[in-house]
Amino acid sequence: MTKTVLIVGAGPAGLTAAHELLRARAGWQPIVLESETQVGGISKTVNYRGNRMDLGGHRFFSKSDWVMNFWQEILPVADDQDADGAQLAYQGKARDFRPALTGHAGSDAVMLVRPRLSRIYYQRKFFDYPLRLSIGTLSNLGWIEAGLIGTSYLKARAFPRREEATLEDFFINRFGSRLYHTFFKDYTEKVWGVPCTEISAEWGAQRVKGLSIMKALQHALSSALRRDSDVRQKEVETSLIERFLYPKFGPGQMWETVADRVLSAGGKVLLRQRVTRLHREGQRITGADVLDIAAGTTRRFDCDALVSTMPIADLARQLEVEDPEVLHIATRLPYRDFMTAGLVVRKMTAAGPQVTADTGMPPDNWIYIQEPDVKLGRLQIFNNWSPHLVANPGTVSLGLEYFCAEGDQLWSMPDQQFLKFAAEELAHIGLISADDVLDGTVVRVPKAYPAYFGEYRDIGKVRACLDRFENLFPVGRNGMHRYNNQDHSMLAAKAAVDAILGGSTSKAEIWAVNTEDDYHEESSAKERSAA
Repeated sequence: MTKTVLIVGAGPAGLTAAHELLRARAGWQPIVLESETQVGGISKTVNYRGNRMDLGGHRFFSKSDWVMNFWQEILPVADDQDADGAQLAYQGKARDFRPALTGHAGSDAVMLVRPRLSRIYYQRKFFDYPLRLSIGTLSNLGWIEAGLIGTSYLKARAFPRREEATLEDFFINRFGSRLYHTFFKDYTEKVWGVPCTEISAEWGAQRVKGLSIMKALQHALSSALRRDSDVRQKEVETSLIERFLYPKFGPGQMWETVADRVLSAGGKVLLRQRVTRLHREGQRITGADVLDIAAGTTRRFDCDALVSTMPIADLARQLEVEDPEVLHIATRLPYRDFMTAGLVVRKMTAAGPQVTADTGMPPDNWIYIQEPDVKLGRLQIFNNWSPHLVANPGTVSLGLEYFCAEGDQLWSMPDQQFLKFAAEELAHIGLISADDVLDGTVVRVPKAYPAYFGEYRDIGKVRACLDRFENLFPVGRNGMHRYNNQDHSMLAAKAAVDAILGGSTSKAEIWAVNTEDDYHEESSAKERSAA
């Protein structure tokens, strides 16, 4: 008998779950329900008049062999790609790539090998990110300031904050107070809208992990000595990765291809479908009422298991959780919302030796805007992610990223007013001339970033309640209220599928993803056999 798994959400987690259920050929039928008009979630690619926008920037890099193999099975690496001036070679420690995983240079269904460069823009100057003890950094800072930063770091190492409870504690212990106040505090508070003293240190543990000044120094030394062209870079901290894979037409190409595979294998991917109510008998989910947004009609889908990527607040409401405390916490978990102003410009006005002569375009994938006199948080240069994202190669396609709250002044701004505001901010800090803007569009992403403050301190009570539902498997960024990358979401989905196929009701493996530094670096026999 075929059993049905309802999967709420067609992002990386939901589509990975569907794909792996069908790959197992174990008699499970996945039905993916997505409320938007396209798949991919926050990893989708927005196409505006031939200019493709990557929302937030998605490097296809993971220390998990299973994830890297999954990606390259779906979109193999183009065989004309090189790294460090040599033919891309899959050689070295713990790697077993076959020629079949290499794509064809003329094909569109491929991954490119891209150089990673992200810098900080502060005091109208570019700083390496992560910061390096280079002549450029010392020159930008000034020798006196660099000395004060070094002294502050040594003090933090000698007298660390013993109780690392807040994000401020986390940063100061790793970088020192002066560097924290110079490069971390203002930007982080711009992103989250609250002081670093109100954000849990757990955010730093999950996002920054092992990065520190010592790690950056060690990486700088090893980079100078390394001649390894392997794109996996398994022993490198994620924040220090120098190369990554990237789909030719952006991250959405990956998930559109996965969705096609799910459909070809007999699964269902239904767009513009919103779950409005969940049905249960005791601690088992039995089905869901689903609104067809276009038709305005509702029908019931029965199920044997539910994989949910919906926000925990929506999940708790639809489960009609009896415990009022759990419901209170779940419905008040904080988020940070996100807006992108996609601008197409004739040229940029950046200065420096690496700037492209004809367009004034710096070589960065993205730039962290540390300037306190603008609200702009980050700038993406889509040409540098993949030249195939840009309709006219003689122009520069930019994504100006703003962090906000749904319904606030920025979020509510009419599109044309917001585009004008964003262009004027970028001109104000000297990176474009407003007269060079040719076109633009606005994309709003609600609940883009699960936040680690407020009611989040009690999320353990919500998790314990959800874990009691035997056939409910929360995965993904919003489904777990965890700031996961797409590879973390995929690994959580794989853990959910393993539990479903094995008849397990435990969610321990799902919640273990992205909590330990070495979780997705481990080379257990289980992962090797899966790869």
